[in-house]
Amino acid sequence: MIPLSSLKFSISLTSIVFQIFIQSDLDQLRKIKRRSPHDDTETFTVYLRSDVEAKSLEVWGSPEALARERKRRKEAEIKYRENLFRNQRLLREYKEFFGNTKPRSSAAAMFFKGPGKVVMVAICINGLNFFFKLLAWVYTGSASMFSEAIHSLADTCNQALLALGISQSARTPDPSHPYGFTNMRYIASLISGVGIFMMGAGLSWYHGIIGLLHPHPIESLLWAYCILAGSLVSEGATLLVAINEIRRSAQAKGLSFYQYVVQSRDPSTNVVLLEDAAAVLSVAVAATCMGLTSLTGNPYYDSVGSLGVGTLLGTVSAFLIYTNTEALLGRSIQPEQLQRLTELLESDPVVRAIHDVKATDMGMSKVRFKAEVDFDGRVVTRSYLEKQDIELLLQEIQQVKNLEELEAFMLKHGENIIDTLGAEVDRLEKDLKQRNPDVRHVDLEIL
Repeated sequence: MIPLSSLKFSISLTSIVFQIFIQSDLDQLRKIKRRSPHDDTETFTVYLRSDVEAKSLEVWGSPEALARERKRRKEAEIKYRENLFRNQRLLREYKEFFGNTKPRSSAAAMFFKGPGKVVMVAICINGLNFFFKLLAWVYTGSASMFSEAIHSLADTCNQALLALGISQSARTPDPSHPYGFTNMRYIASLISGVGIFMMGAGLSWYHGIIGLLHPHPIESLLWAYCILAGSLVSEGATLLVAINEIRRSAQAKGLSFYQYVVQSRDPSTNVVLLEDAAAVLSVAVAATCMGLTSLTGNPYYDSVGSLGVGTLLGTVSAFLIYTNTEALLGRSIQPEQLQRLTELLESDPVVRAIHDVKATDMGMSKVRFKAEVDFDGRVVTRSYLEKQDIELLLQEIQQVKNLEELEAFMLKHGENIIDTLGAEVDRLEKDLKQRNPDVRHVDLEIL
């Protein structure tokens, strides 16, 4: 008997597929059942690597012939996969062209509800505001109106960037990005914050300073006031949409309105909220300064209004940059939620203790949990023995005659106990995810 410790196993469905066998060849080889790491299968079969290599040479006669057949089969497999992917793409395009009972895509559906809807409403309203404010600036030459036009342009561009981030965040994980693309919302919001500072605050300050250094007479501001009034109404409407969405989401998460905003739980809606809040305030600042200019005839008040609008935008951009940077760095989840996860693990009989617990918010209500677990070996072993025939085990022990047979017996059941431990880890991870839907990734390290 060959001790199992000297054997190297090869997975049947990955390595053996390139050894070019038929089922009858595989049936002649030694094999063993192993626990599957996948949820959809309980066990899979592995074969001895030495047996696989020897059988492949026996079937094909020489290493050269085997290599040629491998190459031919691999090329055929690549061609098959290419045809499969092409057919899948054609089928998907056919369904999209002729209609489907399901939404066209999850990314498109996101723009009809929640944060996506808020962003699309903001894009439409701010685009119209920019157009009318630009006309008012061309007509009046007001520095405050120029700042307002730039403000609306910056808002429109940044919200278009947010829409792109929302669309990209809906992409499914791939081998290069195994944890998905949910952080794209935070990245888009971070870039948006930088854009507000550069386009909004920077140009407003520049135009205000130029107005102070080189003042010029202001034309009639009647149309400017009308456009500002319309802008106040439209920006206020968008602000209310964002407030309602944040209030609804905060209640669902059990957070206050302030906590939800500061923790940047929904970066896209946060940007719309802060931009529109700044827009409403900046309209008030611009209207006040333009009114003072109309009453006194002094254009300096108008330039000061431009500087005030720029300061508001700079404050908003600083807040967005800070909160989204914190989110991208990977902050911890709420202590209460972490305590619940810890208690769930510690209450399980198989767990003796847990150490080095880390739970980070990956963004968009997705949590990654990691802990080092000290398992109770007696409980794990008892769990294994409960599934065995004790009388049969006793017979196996009585048949042991020498050290080699004892080693084979111990290795066999020791490996099975390790598989049982792996199954317990899988069970704990599944329980954590089922009882806490926000937990998407669980890493339990065995001490």
